[in-house]
Amino acid sequence: MQRQVAMSLRRVLSQPNRAQEMVRRVVEPCDVFLNHRSMDTKKTVATLMYDHLKRHGFNPFLDNKTMKPGDKLFDKINRAVMECQIGVALLSPRYTESYFCLHELALLLGCNKKVIPIFCDVKPSQLRLVNNPKWSQDELRRFRWALEEVKYTVGLTFNSSKGNLSEIVNSASDIIIGNMIEMKDEEPGQRKNLAIPL
Repeated sequence: MQRQVAMSLRRVLSQPNRAQEMVRRVVEPCDVFLNHRSMDTKKTVATLMYDHLKRHGFNPFLDNKTMKPGDKLFDKINRAVMECQIGVALLSPRYTESYFCLHELALLLGCNKKVIPIFCDVKPSQLRLVNNPKWSQDELRRFRWALEEVKYTVGLTFNSSKGNLSEIVNSASDIIIGNMIEMKDEEPGQRKNLAIPL
């Protein structure tokens, strides 16, 4: 068994691009956290945005691309949220039904991360917290607060029946890259909430 693992590791390390990618995934923190509802946006906006940001040299977090078997779900997600510089909330019709979506959003905002909302097939006024009996009153309060905050944050809108996926991914990526450059130019400790240029 150990020999098979060693051979697999040698094979991976003998492929420089793949080895560099593995090291990068382990060592570098994520820059951009992609918060999304899998069933609504993973196969469309979320994955395309992840790939686009990767091609531009960023290290985005997208659960199915970043996590691997054996990772502790909350540990990995919470660490990625705390390490990231920007969160992108891909809000969609079933977003508010997901504990994970709401937990990640509340954590991003609670950590004072810049969050860029993208309203996919949903208007901000349509976002309503689902009263799930499994969630504690404290969680419901946090989730309600996070939803209200994101509803009143300037974002992008995308209508999948009329819109062009490439356009929304490019627009969002341009905004993310611009904000990352802006944040990098600021002095540490002087970060302020900036208006998102559209």
